Amino acid sequence: MSVWAPKRFWKQSTVTEADGGYGIALDGRPVKTPAKAPLIVPTRALAEALAAEWDAQQDTVRPETMPATRAANAAIDKVRPQRAEVAELIAAYGGTDLLCYRAERPAELIALQAEGWDPLLDWFEGAFGVRLVVTEGVVPVAQPEGLAAVAAHVGGLDEWQLSALHDLVGLTGSLVLGLAVAAGRLTAEDAWTLSRIDEDWQSAQWGADEEAQEHAALRRAALLDAGRFWTLRHTG
Repeated sequence: MSVWAPKRFWKQSTVTEADGGYGIALDGRPVKTPAKAPLIVPTRALAEALAAEWDAQQDTVRPETMPATRAANAAIDKVRPQRAEVAELIAAYGGTDLLCYRAERPAELIALQAEGWDPLLDWFEGAFGVRLVVTEGVVPVAQPEGLAAVAAHVGGLDEWQLSALHDLVGLTGSLVLGLAVAAGRLTAEDAWTLSRIDEDWQSAQWGADEEAQEHAALRRAALLDAGRFWTLRHTG
């Protein structure tokens, strides 16, 4: 059975000025979110990216090809009404951060993790004043109470920033990596590579699984989209 998809009905998408930022219009008709809220974003660069996604649609609208639009919709419809809860969810990753759980062996993988992750933990300590505890294995380890300051920082972000950071952190499994991208310490591509040290080492030893590679490619693309959304939020 075929799945219904909306058809393209407009000839041109344009950026419009609006109260609180910039909107998108299709042949002069303002675009709204799925929840029927005005689709108004904070920067012209982000609005232009959204307009380009609408312009790129052919006969059928394909939301999966519109990552910036989907992220903007999520920021307005999902994050804005529950911003505190989303910020708390993101900050909670600090308690189980990927970078804190190290291999017990072999020595080569231990060295790769230390080389890639220790400088980021150093940066995190310098930026937020808290040193995360590192352990071997997967048994949970308690983290310092100083993470409350990091949670306060995350809680001060707006819905656009949280929409991007949610994916930057969730897709890497690391609050440290997500915040490093947000701070310009890493690119999203760098964060992806660092988050995959274990998987890439395993693949090098035993060969890659085709299905796992396909899944990883989708996650990498989503992470790069989140990094781009963060950048567009901060580009005038």
